[in-house]
Amino acid sequence: MSDLWVEKHRPQSVQDIRGQLPVVQRLTIYSKNKEFPHLLFAGPPGTGKTTAAMALTKDVFGDDYRQNLLEMNASDERKLESIRTKVKQFARTAPYGSAKFKIIFLDEADALTNDAQGALRRIMEQYAQTCRFILSCNYSSKIIEPIQSRCAVFRFRPLSDSAVKNQVIYVAKEEKVNLTDDAAEALTRISQGDLRKAITALQVAAALDHNITRELIYETSATAPPEALHQYLMACKDDGFHAARRRLKELLDKYGLAGTDFVNQLHRELYAADFLSESAKLDLTEWMAEVDYRLVEGGGEHIQLDALTARFVTHLKNE
Repeated sequence: MSDLWVEKHRPQSVQDIRGQLPVVQRLTIYSKNKEFPHLLFAGPPGTGKTTAAMALTKDVFGDDYRQNLLEMNASDERKLESIRTKVKQFARTAPYGSAKFKIIFLDEADALTNDAQGALRRIMEQYAQTCRFILSCNYSSKIIEPIQSRCAVFRFRPLSDSAVKNQVIYVAKEEKVNLTDDAAEALTRISQGDLRKAITALQVAAALDHNITRELIYETSATAPPEALHQYLMACKDDGFHAARRRLKELLDKYGLAGTDFVNQLHRELYAADFLSESAKLDLTEWMAEVDYRLVEGGGEHIQLDALTARFVTHLKNE
């Protein structure tokens, strides 16, 4: 059994999957019939794509599922040669035991080159009777149309807050750690619908203290709490550049934030800041987008964030 809680508590059957109700309802029919077409799972990270693929495989094949499964991460083996050798070689062999077909699961399939996708399309055509493909991706637009048209497409959405919260409470109970209500809310907030992120953050916090508080969650997940970000904005509005800059430094140091982390977290909290006007929020959003781009392109973190703070102060003082 894996020491990672994400793996330890991964659903083993389609019917055990939390959230994604429309997806689960359709996959349950496939698991009962032991038959399905090629599948394409698309959606953000941590929403259950890999879990659904493995759960369906186990439902169809039972304990011997590994004998009829080829699992590949397409971002590691994204070139044409990997498709021509590993995938084709596996697809052309007969299924093990009494199984009617084999399954090839390509995770992160949107990382495949166009040439590799072209070769994959031909293999999907050639071995459709004895092999089923399950492809997962973050962006279905990066999968060529001929492959999409051969698959039943499933759209995975970010999990609801209630689904994430219920699952982290369940995992905490199973692992015998004390999770306060505020800490569960914090995990839900930082996850943004990514259950894997929430459970990982829970395990990181539990490694330090089995009594998990809201403060511990934010400190160990490199995430600033909403009130700290609002205090930074208030300092920009009321206290001037030097006070706002001190507040910024405290945020970065206490929570271990990188520049892009700070900008993205501030963006998520901006629209809950009732003390800012609508026009101010629009201007601040535009400036954050500009600074985020500069940071990604290699701009100096400290000077870019200071420049952002200066623009905030100048604009909000004149409101």
